[in-house]
Amino acid sequence: MVQKKNTLTRTGIVALLACVCCILWGSAIPVIKTGYRLMEVDAADTASQIVFAGVRFTLAGLLVLIFASIREKKVLITDRTILKYAVPVCLAQTVGQYFFFYIGVAHTSGVKGGIITGLGNFIAILMACLIVRNERMTGRKMAGFAGVVVINLMGKSLDMGFTLTGEGFILISQVAYGISTILINIYSKKVSPVVLSGTQFTMGGVVLILIGIGMGGHFGNITAVGVVIIFYLAMVSAVAYTLWSVLLAWNDVSKVAIFGFVNPLCSVILSALILGEVKQAFNTGSLVALLLVCAGIYIVNCKAKQKN
Repeated sequence: MVQKKNTLTRTGIVALLACVCCILWGSAIPVIKTGYRLMEVDAADTASQIVFAGVRFTLAGLLVLIFASIREKKVLITDRTILKYAVPVCLAQTVGQYFFFYIGVAHTSGVKGGIITGLGNFIAILMACLIVRNERMTGRKMAGFAGVVVINLMGKSLDMGFTLTGEGFILISQVAYGISTILINIYSKKVSPVVLSGTQFTMGGVVLILIGIGMGGHFGNITAVGVVIIFYLAMVSAVAYTLWSVLLAWNDVSKVAIFGFVNPLCSVILSALILGEVKQAFNTGSLVALLLVCAGIYIVNCKAKQKN
């Protein structure tokens, strides 16, 4: 157990695993938008977007539990103790975060979505300072939000460049992400982070499916490629969030989240390549916004690290 702890707290290992997570997450937005197009999920069809998310996360949760059972060579069954911690994580992450995230993705570009998503780690650090460390907040810690301002001023006015159901919903989803990060950091020290991840994904996915179907959601066109995309997205969640949960179980939030700046970088690059948003990804405004978001996250984490 000691050897495992030493390995998972080494900066090089944390950096490698965290970057793998961010690369996977960075591919999510362009792949989701591609999945919407292939399965004929309209940008205005909120119910079907929620069903899409629900199927993804239910499958992701089951995959995590299956892989964990194979590794442990026994069937891992969720008990009352796991449920006690999985329910609040599920409400914050899978239900809260992705209810808003999937709707927001449909109403904004992959580039803008990727940049705003980069604030998730920044928000998590601010919450960690307030809830866990009670660290004093300064004006410098708000630097990351400048990226959101810049990217939306590109529309020459906040009304033109910012919508509640687009960029607003993605921003709300990142607040939910920040809450779930704190919860995972705390709960993963009490129960298996892998079982916690698999359980909350499965529960949250089922809830999202029921909500979506209840609202009249459905897939307009189910194709082999569409199924592959959902399976890929499920694997992204299963692998990335499980790795992230394990890292949070053995390290402080600041030490893990410092590498989260890779997420918006990957999102912007992959959106440019997959969705053809090259001009939006590599114009001056987007690059400045991206740098500001990354700088804000870096500043917060460096200051938190110095106090440890």
